[in-house]
Amino acid sequence: MMIRPAHFGYNKETAGNNAFQKQDDSQSPAEIQKLALREFDGLVGKLVDHGILVTVLDDSDEPPKPDAVFPNNWISTHSNGIVITYSMFAPIRRLERRPQLVDQLLEAFEAQATFDFSHYEDEDRFLEGTGSMIFDREYQIVYACHSPRTDPGILDQFCKLTNTRKTLFRAVDERGQDIYHTNVMMAMGARFVVICLDSVADARERALLLHQFERTEKEVIEISFEQMYAFAGNMLQVASTSGETYLVMSETAYRSLEPRQIRQIENYSHILYSPIPTIEKYGGGSVRCMMAEIFLEPRRG
Repeated sequence: MMIRPAHFGYNKETAGNNAFQKQDDSQSPAEIQKLALREFDGLVGKLVDHGILVTVLDDSDEPPKPDAVFPNNWISTHSNGIVITYSMFAPIRRLERRPQLVDQLLEAFEAQATFDFSHYEDEDRFLEGTGSMIFDREYQIVYACHSPRTDPGILDQFCKLTNTRKTLFRAVDERGQDIYHTNVMMAMGARFVVICLDSVADARERALLLHQFERTEKEVIEISFEQMYAFAGNMLQVASTSGETYLVMSETAYRSLEPRQIRQIENYSHILYSPIPTIEKYGGGSVRCMMAEIFLEPRRG
């Protein structure tokens, strides 16, 4: 599921703990929106051209929602038929969690149950979907790094609902600031993991992660801080209708990779990249944030 934005732009409410956002006066809001739409449509087109099924829903014109292009933070679906909506750190982002969008999704796909974590916002507790959580679906493990947007108690509730177990750790940037979302420093494939290990400062936690990756048969593809800032951790492995797998990333992320890292990835998956510099600059998120996977069965008839 991808949301075509109506008012993409810089969100000052999220900038306080999203070190990836940038703001300047070089472009007008109208220019930023026009470029963002071009980047969005270009990415959708590449996905469709490679046989990847995409459900595109439209952002509403009112009220303006500058981060609507990043739906993975407020909704997730799961192969056991459940849909979960999440509590969001920034009040303006809570407007993205529109029942109409969930209804549109469920007109096309079957769901057994829906769960809503938004009431935790009343307690200033947050869990921001697959921004906060990285899944190893085969081994039913949820990886998450501590941040103001990832509450351990809500994470426990998620694990109960989905019959998964958590691996919680701390990840920081070069200034020692908590990394706001796990999915900017880590991406999980079926047989590999892309991760900025330098961000995991605690040696014991780093060793635990490496042990778990070895136990679950994941090749570790390590990226640097510099590559993380280029969104090389913000990737998603998807499958086409023919069964081919693709690791989807931005052009910025791809250009940051070394030939050795590209070869490592291509041992397991094709690489598919698209330029989204405007979305990355002003939104502080990349390709993975733009895609909310659908694991529900299509409705028949």
